[in-house]
Amino acid sequence: MTKIKNISNYRQSRRPSKNFLSRYFAGPKVFAIIALGFLLLILIPLARDYSRQRIIAQEITDIQNEIADFEQKNQDLKEMIDYFQSDASLEEQARLNLGLKMPGETVVVITDEDSDPLSINPVARPKIANWRKWLQYFIN
Repeated sequence: MTKIKNISNYRQSRRPSKNFLSRYFAGPKVFAIIALGFLLLILIPLARDYSRQRIIAQEITDIQNEIADFEQKNQDLKEMIDYFQSDASLEEQARLNLGLKMPGETVVVITDEDSDPLSINPVARPKIANWRKWLQYFIN
């Protein structure tokens, strides 16, 4: 009978005193799953913020490049305005467009009628058949 008492005492001492829920949630697997869930809840918004920051940084870089291009164009336009307001520009425009010259200068115009294809009289050219023109084009 002492053995039976010892066995019954053994069984009673091995029985968990905790209820099912506390025993279930105290396990290491459940703890790892809950920790992973919290980690995901933290990492998903961080990943979204990181991707937004990268997009914004790229947009800022693009806009800075556009600003640099516009500043370069602005500088070029300022130089062009300064040139057009100078006396050298006025003198050049007077020479080219109005045909004026400085006092004491002599203007000489040299024309080469052979090199200018527009100066050749189209009536004076002999008529050549189209197939001969192509033949001359590929042979010459």
